[in-house]
Amino acid sequence: MQMKRKTIIIICLMGLLIPATIAQQKPLVYILATGGTIAGVGASETSSGYNAGVVSVDKIITSVPEMLKLAEIKGEQVVNVPSQDITVNDWLIIAGRVNELLARQDVTAVVITHGTDTMEETAYFLNLVIKSDKPVILVGSMRPSTALSADGPMNVYDAVAVAVDSSSVGKGVMIVMDDKICSADDALKMMTTSLETFHCPNYGYLGYVYDSKPIYTRNPVKKHTIHSEFSIEDMVALPRVDIVYGYAGVDSLFVTTAVDNGVKGIVYAGVGNGNPNTQNLNALARAVKKGIPVVRAARTPIGPITQYDELNDDKYGFSASWFKSPEKARILLMFALTKTKDYKEMQRMFLEY
Repeated sequence: MQMKRKTIIIICLMGLLIPATIAQQKPLVYILATGGTIAGVGASETSSGYNAGVVSVDKIITSVPEMLKLAEIKGEQVVNVPSQDITVNDWLIIAGRVNELLARQDVTAVVITHGTDTMEETAYFLNLVIKSDKPVILVGSMRPSTALSADGPMNVYDAVAVAVDSSSVGKGVMIVMDDKICSADDALKMMTTSLETFHCPNYGYLGYVYDSKPIYTRNPVKKHTIHSEFSIEDMVALPRVDIVYGYAGVDSLFVTTAVDNGVKGIVYAGVGNGNPNTQNLNALARAVKKGIPVVRAARTPIGPITQYDELNDDKYGFSASWFKSPEKARILLMFALTKTKDYKEMQRMFLEY
């Protein structure tokens, strides 16, 4: 009888301890490192020059011990390049690994350390192909890790804080830097050296990071991640799309060269509302007749590229990028080409994504 009482007491105690153990488990966040300034090392604490991608992901993690209070952190070096050298193949590698990790039940979120030069492009690429509503956060820095006031550690901490918060689920891929949260579809690097480099000029920030928590002020307005029709499954490459830049006095050399060298699509970054001059308008129209889709974007950073103002896109078979920068329009056109060459169907995609 006494043995039975002891057994019952032990079972009861175990029942109390097991929920407590479960409650103490921290969310698991993977930090995938890709190089960039955040892993950079300068000649001195005040030097403006530095070498990117020198610091390992393990050192990045150990340099911010405070984030270990927020989550269990595991790190991987998936690629290691200054972001100006990142390629479509690198994007496929990163996206593939993110999808693998987020498919696991034990993984809460993924944070990606990345150079700022092409961070908005990587974020948008991932936004189109990640097949999970779990948070994916890109983070970088404008100063190397050795700088006197390095911004990387706080940015990484904020990124993890956003990643583990339940309110971040379903927001798509985001960029977290300088206490601000940007959606992948609108983030734009606006300043060359300032810490406050990323802005959301068309839709506004998704929110802000305050006291280790995200404060959201809006939701993303475009399709992304689990709602996207695009996928990288079994994909080893994407159709080549080039950007041609418009300026006063430009001739059709670059459009013609792109066509002659087998480009599959062209994004024209025109002046004003995405306008090409007469020479390039004619060259782009010829490209369309040869089966090469053309999307009009603009070198102007803010505002929509509309379809029926100075130029009627239907007349030429062009698509308008609307709120997509030339760089993001290129990425969306690459994916669109895996589905269709019909400019009207592409126009739908540019409105929805």
